Amino acid sequence: AVKLVESGGGSVQAGGSLRLSCEVSGYTYSRYCMAWFRQTTGKEREGVASIDSGGTTYADSVKGRFTISQDNAKNTLYLQMNSLKPEDTAMYYCAARTLACYWQTFRTDRYGHWGQGTQVTVSS
Repeated sequence: AVKLVESGGGSVQAGGSLRLSCEVSGYTYSRYCMAWFRQTTGKEREGVASIDSGGTTYADSVKGRFTISQDNAKNTLYLQMNSLKPEDTAMYYCAARTLACYWQTFRTDRYGHWGQGTQVTVSS
């Protein structure tokens, strides 16, 4: 079975940095579109960044501050988050799908595999 496990969340002051990791098992990692989403209480889950062999995509709110990357040898997805803002506070989830990233990359219902999430809290 496909399994995604996030780590690296925590509390940080505004302007600080965190790196999230998502360890993947159960499939051929490099053949999937991988993405990061986030969700706060009472709001819909929103896409943050995605990556596959075709490249990367970012939400406007994180462009220039966040970087998505992957290490195929380690079957691990990363999200480097710099210049964090209080509005970045959320539960962050990694997700995977077999469809290429270019198509509806931030539609949550297009992803069949999700991790359990890791909390990121940014204080002002």
